Amino acid sequence: MDILGKRSDGYHDVEMILQSIALADTIELSKIDRNVKLEIISEITGAETLPLDENNLIVKAAKLMIKTYKINSGVFIRLTKKIPIAAGLAGGSTDAAAVIRGMNELFNLHLTTDELCEVAAQIGSDVPFCVVGGTCLAYGRGEKLKRLSDLQNIPIVLVKPRGAIPTAWAYKTYDSDKSDEHPNNSEICEAINISDYEAVAELMFNVLERVAIKKYSAINTIKEKLFESGAIGAMMSGSGPTVFGIAKTQNEAKKIADSFKDSGYQIFVTETVGRVRN
Repeated sequence: MDILGKRSDGYHDVEMILQSIALADTIELSKIDRNVKLEIISEITGAETLPLDENNLIVKAAKLMIKTYKINSGVFIRLTKKIPIAAGLAGGSTDAAAVIRGMNELFNLHLTTDELCEVAAQIGSDVPFCVVGGTCLAYGRGEKLKRLSDLQNIPIVLVKPRGAIPTAWAYKTYDSDKSDEHPNNSEICEAINISDYEAVAELMFNVLERVAIKKYSAINTIKEKLFESGAIGAMMSGSGPTVFGIAKTQNEAKKIADSFKDSGYQIFVTETVGRVRN
């Protein structure tokens, strides 16, 4: 992940590789007479604290779809939450994207992926990627996408330490203490397009990681343990605090996960997945 500078609109110009993984929440939609109603079923710690109004991106996305496409009905949304909260894994954005795609089908809107992404960009910078999925280079404020060859079935271990890192804090702190080291995203894209995930693991770099580690030393501790346990690559996800490790096999991923069993952290073994198909 790279930050190129601050924009006049208050956002940052970024350039980053985004990747879908198999760990996912479940969204169920059904028509109701009016309004948007959200129900949350929690399978992870903290989901009970999520708002049920427009402060939740799910509700915001549903209301925007109703307003934009003049839907003469409401929608009931049941969310089964499995992605950890405030983890830097875009859980809220993926849920909003699922609602946008789901309402397109539920109300027979017949919108194209590009049209769905236009709506998604109004919800959040990373929501268009969550609509598309797979492997992409994101740029602009994160809403512009260049599709790359999908990196699929690569074993991933996620380690979520306690606490949260507000995205706004991470970017603001980076602005006052910029990094001289940046990822070579062109080289990473080349490695992705020839499916050389070991090269990707070696090249990946997140400029926000250095900022986060100064306040949350657990991030560096987790990275070191991931490497010691056999990961071929490890990096903080997004603005953190979750750290992911890349393993060579699923069995290796399980062994790496087992090395954290007494840590008190949230641990998930998953894998990369391809783009959403229409």
